[in-house]
Amino acid sequence: MIIIENASIDDKLRILADSAKYDVACTSSGVERKAEKGGIGASSACGICHSFAADGRCISLLKILYTNECIYNCRYCINRITNDIPRVSFTPREICTLTMEFYKRNYIEGLFLSSGILNSPDHTMELMVQTLKMLREDYHFGGYIHCKAIPGASSELVELAGWYADRMSINLELPTADGLKRLAPNKSRSTILNPMRQIQLGIDQSRRFLGMKGGNYSAYNYTKNRLAKKNTAISSSKTLPDLPDAPRTCPSVLHRQSDSLTKRGFAPAGQSTQMIIGASGETDFEIMSVSEALYQRFDLKRVFYSAFINVNNDDELPAPADGPPLAREHRLYQADWLLRYYGFSASELLNEKRPNFNPFLDPKCDWALGHLKDFPVEINRADYDTLLRVPGIGVKSAGRIIKARRMGSISFNDLKNMGVVLKRAVYFITCGGKMFSKALLIDEDFITKQLINKNTLLRNNTPESSITYKQMHLFDFIPQ
Repeated sequence: MIIIENASIDDKLRILADSAKYDVACTSSGVERKAEKGGIGASSACGICHSFAADGRCISLLKILYTNECIYNCRYCINRITNDIPRVSFTPREICTLTMEFYKRNYIEGLFLSSGILNSPDHTMELMVQTLKMLREDYHFGGYIHCKAIPGASSELVELAGWYADRMSINLELPTADGLKRLAPNKSRSTILNPMRQIQLGIDQSRRFLGMKGGNYSAYNYTKNRLAKKNTAISSSKTLPDLPDAPRTCPSVLHRQSDSLTKRGFAPAGQSTQMIIGASGETDFEIMSVSEALYQRFDLKRVFYSAFINVNNDDELPAPADGPPLAREHRLYQADWLLRYYGFSASELLNEKRPNFNPFLDPKCDWALGHLKDFPVEINRADYDTLLRVPGIGVKSAGRIIKARRMGSISFNDLKNMGVVLKRAVYFITCGGKMFSKALLIDEDFITKQLINKNTLLRNNTPESSITYKQMHLFDFIPQ
């Protein structure tokens, strides 16, 4: 371990910002808060600006570690104790100065703070809480803050961090307990899931006693409740036994409810987590089943998937010849969207006999090809949830179809104007009882070939005048 003493704040920023780039749990705020008189900064529900670093990574926040010193030896982590890399640590005052100066210059709209483990989990968490407290109370910063909880830290410190931060997160790291035990021997599922449960219960209690200052429910929860009202419950996959069930009642877990703390609420933007993909050999089915269990039992806002990057050349870690599994990461994000917004379950998308996603087709297309008995869907009659299961039709375009067909029959040309991706949808829909082309067949091999070959049949059978590419206007679907 190479500890750099008397490092300048510029050197610390360069080292600790670079060390933080592997944590992908960096999103827009999800909380609305106006600037207070005498303070500086506000938080907008969708207000985080996005910029990109030279290596292509998105840096929407000042994304740094408190320190890259660490007493743990996680095999996949660049900051593990056995690596001879330069080690530096910020002070709370330095982080506050950087945040305020960057915010005033409109470089950032908030702070993302994580850390290595310095001396002990409690010592590290105490320093992070001290930083957040100073930023909120001494500098009167009202902008967005995302704070990582430290596995193994005391519940009192985790609670304090939740009062000062907008979003809390604690990384699951690896999908299974076996993988975590093998590659991160200093961590355990209990030290990760216990604070995750505490944050969930705290958000729920804050929501009930402080209103929306406790944050809104997750997208998965909204989708689940919407389908429940239609008596169409989301089928649950067989979840892993090391994820505990959610309690039926919410015990009191919040103790510091002073006016200075409760004015923001407890973690009002919710919580998230991250899993490393490709380091420990889990299948896509195992990963999605764990994600589904997290959404069901912890009401997470997001699960992030980070393609494994072999930065340590460890013998226990895989060394893929093609580099990080970015295509696999992309498929998992697509499937995660289907869980949260479309009402799919992990067991619908994959199973033990077919445990991994097709790398050549997106998960919804792959699912539709295995359920051709449910297609084609008539656009002018299908309900909202049936439309959502059609490849090429998303949440917004399905809503537009429901509204527009009240005014009259919908054609393929109308669908294109509404944002439907026809190059995928035409194989699974009819408009007025007719397919897009007489040459189209409801056949798995035929559709698969067309989708993989960039829809050659669709291009060859589309007259230039049949589909118009124009901007959709407000009055397009209002009868004259």
